[in-house]
Amino acid sequence: MDVSSIAAGIFRVLETGDVDLARKVVSEANSNREATVSPAPCQIPGPAGTLASSAWMRAAFSDLRFPILGIAESADQVWVRLRMQGTHTGPFVRYRDGKLYQAIPPTGHEIDFESIHILDLANGQVVGHQAVRDDFTMFRQLGVYPPTLAAAARKLALRMSGQAARYAAEVTALAAAAAGQVQS
Repeated sequence: MDVSSIAAGIFRVLETGDVDLARKVVSEANSNREATVSPAPCQIPGPAGTLASSAWMRAAFSDLRFPILGIAESADQVWVRLRMQGTHTGPFVRYRDGKLYQAIPPTGHEIDFESIHILDLANGQVVGHQAVRDDFTMFRQLGVYPPTLAAAARKLALRMSGQAARYAAEVTALAAAAAGQVQS
């Protein structure tokens, strides 16, 4: 595969959860620097972690897609400018230091924002990923930024009721199951 196809392939995996494509474009050594805000299974190296990340994002955003706006490449890196688009139809959970940080219940809102991804390549596969994302735009589109008293009250109610923890458990289970597909 050429560099552009490899880059497009990893985002297709995120859109679809395609196990065969993940095995083809993601190295077993792949490390995703961005997985620190994701459930633990997303931090697993290789295709398993990429598939877990796909499940995590698709659980929150239906019709998830990553239209590519531009690609620049060198011998061992590719830079991809793209949009992340979808509809927030499931809980979006985020972590900090391995602990649940935020749970955003489904809003039905559309997201559409840009990001730039840097993919490290070796032997025709992705071995590293990092990104610069416009999370503020996404959070504004979800209605949680700028923070309001009402949003803070909803966040507190989710934590106090245990719903945030239930969301996190559900999404983590989906991510773990997706990661387990690689061993199948």
